[in-house]
Formats: sequence, C-alpha cells, structure tokens
Amino acid sequence: MNLDDAPETAPCAVCDGPARTRVHPGCREHMAEALKELPSLYRQLEDALLPGRRGDGPAVSGTPGRGLPGGEALDLRARGGIEGVVGGWARELCEREGWDIPAYQSVQAIVEWSCTILWHNLAVICDEHPAVKEIAQELAQTVGQARRIITGEKPPRRIGVACTCGRTLKVTLDTAGVRCPDCSTQYGHSEALRLPLAERRAA
Repeated sequence: MNLDDAPETAPCAVCDGPARTRVHPGCREHMAEALKELPSLYRQLEDALLPGRRGDGPAVSGTPGRGLPGGEALDLRARGGIEGVVGGWARELCEREGWDIPAYQSVQAIVEWSCTILWHNLAVICDEHPAVKEIAQELAQTVGQARRIITGEKPPRRIGVACTCGRTLKVTLDTAGVRCPDCSTQYGHSEALRLPLAERRAA
C-alpha cells in the first residue's frame, strides 16, 4: 500500500492528531527547521547582549539579574540555555546508540554539533525515540524564545486553563503541549486549547 493511501489511524507522537506515520511530516519538518535555525539564532543573540540593542529590558547599572540588557539572551547563550536543550538530547542520542561524544569546549561548538547530529538522525528520532514529543516541544519553545529576543516581539499572552484534576495550567496559542504537574496528564496542542478556562480567584 502506498503511504499516501494508508488510513490516518494512530495519533501523531508529537501533535496527537491522526497520522499515517508515527510523526506527521509537518511536525518532522518543523523540528528540522528548528535544528537548522538554532545555530544561527545562537549567533544572532550576541547582538542582544550589546547596550542599545533589542533585548529583554533597559540597562540598569549595577543591578544583577532581571533588568540587565540582554539578560534573557545571556541565559540562552550560556551553558544550559540553547546548549542545554540540543546538547542534552544529542548526548542522550549518542549514549543510546553507543557513539562517541566529542569534547567541545565552547558553547557555540556544542550547539552546532548537537543540531547537526540531531538533524542527521531526525528520521530515527521520529520513528523510534520515546521522547520525541518532548524534543519537539523544547525545540519549538527555544526557537520561539530566541526569535522574540532578536526581533523584540512581546511573548505570546498566556491564559489559564483548567486540567481535569482542577489544576490551572498556563498555555499560549502556540503551545506545543503541556503536562499537568499534579496528575501528570499530558495534553497535546489541540487538547490543551480545548480545556475550559480556569476560574479567576478573587483577590
């Protein structure tokens, strides 16, 4: 049977919609685009560290943390930022496959290596990796965050929705998915947006 003629039965492992394959071609393409774009976004974020450039707040002399120019950009460029997302998944993939992990010292080198190895093995990740949804979500969130810093866009408005257990979850229109910390229920994009609005508590 031709793949295009196969019935859409099983849910996509990323978006939960009916799919002919484990991961929708569109979802896989979004992951591929993110992996190709992240090294460039990492380099562009350096501009957000400079005074007078777009960032996440005005310069505040002598004030640590929030309010410093490029504070969020600095977080993404530091170890544990973009490197923590793609580097963590790339190292996990290498350990699963028994591949050597290069001892890169610079964060940029780790980002570039990680995106390359994940991109080249994306077919295997989409077909077999048990955490493909988490990988897709983290890539999408990281790309979105980096783009907003570079372009100066405001983050998408977060709204409160009610989990079936009663917990209020915060989602946006571009939320890839969300997991309830109380009952561990995982909601895909469409499922999360269909949840009822959480009741606002009186102050």
